[in-house]
Amino acid sequence: MPSIHSYLLLNNLRFHYLDWGGDGPPVVLLHGLASNARIWDLVAPRLAEQGFRVLALDQRHHGLTDPVDDGFDFSTITRDLHAFIETLGLERPVLVGHSWGANTVLAYAAQRPALPAGIVLVDGGVTEMSAAPGMTWEQAEVILRPPELEGMPADEFLSRARGWLGDLYSAEVAAILLANFRLDEDERIYRRLPVPKHMQIARAIYEMKTSEYYSRLHCPALLCPAAEAPRDDRAAQFLERKRAGVAQAQQNSPRVLVRWFEDTVHDIPVHRPAALAQAIAEFALPLR
Repeated sequence: MPSIHSYLLLNNLRFHYLDWGGDGPPVVLLHGLASNARIWDLVAPRLAEQGFRVLALDQRHHGLTDPVDDGFDFSTITRDLHAFIETLGLERPVLVGHSWGANTVLAYAAQRPALPAGIVLVDGGVTEMSAAPGMTWEQAEVILRPPELEGMPADEFLSRARGWLGDLYSAEVAAILLANFRLDEDERIYRRLPVPKHMQIARAIYEMKTSEYYSRLHCPALLCPAAEAPRDDRAAQFLERKRAGVAQAQQNSPRVLVRWFEDTVHDIPVHRPAALAQAIAEFALPLR
């Protein structure tokens, strides 16, 4: 089922979203940092086929949503999400967020506990980087800074992506990746989200105390963390902290369910779309 591109004026910004139609229970999909709504291209049709109304929002200054100078804190981002839900009249939606989007739906559900029917956190919303032993923002800033890609020929970028992704690479995945950039007349890529603004969001993620939000949940939550085999000591430590964060979330809320995605990369919507769609559907169907 193909998606329809649509726009809404929310909080004085024109927001872009994808709509897969349907008149069943609403499911709202949120992408991660420096990503876009198209990361759900392989998941959303599967959910729509199971009777859900499926929508994916480009968050502020991402994808085809308007650029903006500020508002990258979670208070503003969740206000955007609420305006989207209210404007479309979505009743008791299931909110699904990937990476930064997971942090967003967690914050939203804690702030407005009566509104979502449930939330799904896809490899996000469970770790607190600031709590890592000896970690400072100055160190985290180096780790979280994205690579310099401005002006790179699109063909070169896709060639590199093919090397990074291996068997995961496809024409559909290439289109999802390229949607994160604008192309000039010479087919060179430029980030839709500039690095300084990227780092503002990274700082907000770094400072978020995710463990404190779970005790405020009134709705069920499904955690879908990825467990890729660590390539080095830093990755092994990160996975260990992720497992600890998941355990802490379960301890803080009896409403938390967990479905680990073993041997899966961070971008679960691309790597395991069928399994992820099935996990979301099985979680959401009883919430009707």
